[in-house]
Order: sequence, then C-alpha cells, then structure tokens
Amino acid sequence: MSPARLVLALVPILLSLAGCTTAPSAPPPAATDASASVEYVFGTGDRLRLTVFNEPTLSGEFEVNSAGMISIPLIGNIKAQGETAHGLESVITQKLSSGYMRDPRVNIEVLQYRPFYIIGEVSKPGEYPYRNGMNIMSAVAVAGGFTYRANDSTVNIRRAGQTQEYSYPVTTTTMVLPGDIVRVGERLF
Repeated sequence: MSPARLVLALVPILLSLAGCTTAPSAPPPAATDASASVEYVFGTGDRLRLTVFNEPTLSGEFEVNSAGMISIPLIGNIKAQGETAHGLESVITQKLSSGYMRDPRVNIEVLQYRPFYIIGEVSKPGEYPYRNGMNIMSAVAVAGGFTYRANDSTVNIRRAGQTQEYSYPVTTTTMVLPGDIVRVGERLF
C-alpha cells in the first residue's frame, strides 16, 4: 500500500481517536445555491417592524423573544418563531379582524436578523451580525480570514434549528443564513 493510501485509510481512525466527528458530505441541496429563493423563517433574536395601516399605536418595532414570541398591543403574544413574514402577517390580520378592526392591513419587515457564529480556524472567531446575501467567503472575511492552519476548501455549517452539521465548499455560492454556526476546520497536512 502506498503511503498516500495509508494516510487516507488512517484519517477516519485518527479523527475518532482525537474525538472528532466528520460532517456528512451531502448538504441539503438548497443550502449551496445562491439563487434559491426560500422565504425567511423568523427566529429568536430577529427584530421586526410591524406596520398596521392607519394605526400608529399598533405599529412598531418588536424583537422575537427567547420563547419565540412577540407581544403586540390589543392581541398579546403571537408566536413568531418558525413563521414567515407572510404567515405572521396573516395571523396578525386574523387576530385584529376578530373584534378589533374591520379590515386591517398588516405589513412585516425584518429590521435586524439574528447573528451567525463562526468558530475554528479563523483569525477572530465569534458572533457577527448577519447581512442579506452573505456567503461563506464574506463570513470568513468578516471574521478576519483563515488562519494558516485552516482548511480553506470546505467548512462545516450547522443551520439554525438543525442538530447536524454538513460540509460545504468554500465558494461564493455557499450561503450563510442567520443563526448558522460555521466551523472552519484544520487542514490535515
């Protein structure tokens, strides 16, 4: 057996001895496509602007709390976590229609997204604010770039709400989403 094949055969054994687990290599398909138009789902830490047409006392800025709720005057706590903007608009419209207003017009926009996290072989690991259209290259740049030990060809990402991380290529089409945990591994040789 050649030395290169021996090294490749020993990698999983060495990783398991070191207590490391490798991420599954097949990420969900939409996560690497920059053109995928998936509607944003709210989560804890998102800051929203609610506008109820001609009702300034009901309009305002709201943050999704740790329970995944926002508290709106007249109708109380509404579950926002796991909802899209259109879904939350429908829920609020329905609640306002049932006894408070005749034909409410509701609009929701995201003022501030929840942060993403980047750990591992980057110069400044930590929590960073998310910006629309962020890809893995811009996320690494925000964290000060790769260290000299970094594997700069793949990263592992655990999406918000998931329990497993997946391996993704370091390209401009690999998107980072709010709440993601990005782990930059160390290269082996």
